[in-house]
Amino acid sequence: MAGYLLKRLGGAVVVLFLTALLLAAAVHIVPGDPARAVLGAHATPELIAQMRAKMGLDRPVVEQLWDFFSRLIRGDLGTDFVGGTPVTTLIAQVLPDTLALALASMILAVAGGIPLGIAVSRRPGGVLDRLTHALSMIFVSAPVYVTSLILLLIFAVKLRFLPAVGAGQFSDPGNYLLRLILPATALAVFWWGYLPRILRATMLDVLGSQYIRSARAFGFRENVIFYRYALRNAVLPIIALFGLMVGYSLTGTVFAETVFGRSGLGTLALSAIDQRNWPVIRGVVFTYALFFIIANILADLSYRVLDPRVRLSEEFETGV
Repeated sequence: MAGYLLKRLGGAVVVLFLTALLLAAAVHIVPGDPARAVLGAHATPELIAQMRAKMGLDRPVVEQLWDFFSRLIRGDLGTDFVGGTPVTTLIAQVLPDTLALALASMILAVAGGIPLGIAVSRRPGGVLDRLTHALSMIFVSAPVYVTSLILLLIFAVKLRFLPAVGAGQFSDPGNYLLRLILPATALAVFWWGYLPRILRATMLDVLGSQYIRSARAFGFRENVIFYRYALRNAVLPIIALFGLMVGYSLTGTVFAETVFGRSGLGTLALSAIDQRNWPVIRGVVFTYALFFIIANILADLSYRVLDPRVRLSEEFETGV
């Protein structure tokens, strides 16, 4: 386990380095002058030269890359070109809202997807199974912004059940949770279509395995076989999807926050892109990459802890 963890951490460091390298070089790859984009089309050449010096774009590219990496190692993501605020401060202000939205969407996804997958696995080919199969195609193919707009129009504009825009304040948890329902649901809809199909497929595969047939031969009750033996192994692939779920939920917040007018990393990134504010863009993308890598490492480690077959396979290969 320790060797695998070191290998994964080494791979994570390499990925983060390549991500940081791409972000540092992006300002020179993307067409257009960032200084002119910040100052506007009517800026004088003198102002543009001053802004380029302020941005550090007048220095050699290698020196710019070295400055970026040296700051990054110290946890300094740079300074906002427009407002002069440290990027870490901007991210810290909006990160709690994005994490709350992502976490709420994952809770809704698991709370709805797993029970539905269990239900269709109990009666494969039944009415619920066929209905879920049809709906899953719609849920999986629907983009987050489309789902967000539909939920907004139905439940906030037409029925007026829930607030339309805004994130609320943590000081008022009731109102904050109420404003989380629609955007979190918009992000969870994809997983309501995906998780039941995955769980159904793995569940049917497990129910046809040799040890399940042996349990039936020994006279175990069907509910005991289903919930105690089959479901435990069928849920394991869902754990492996945790990293993908975190990545989807975090990146999906870009659309959900925009549609529902919430503060967060997504709206911060879109505002920075519109202003060509490269330090903020770099900081947000690097934060997304960091959370995605951490989530994947945790998912891999959890899978190996919960499934002894993986550990035994690794030990056998190491021994061979």
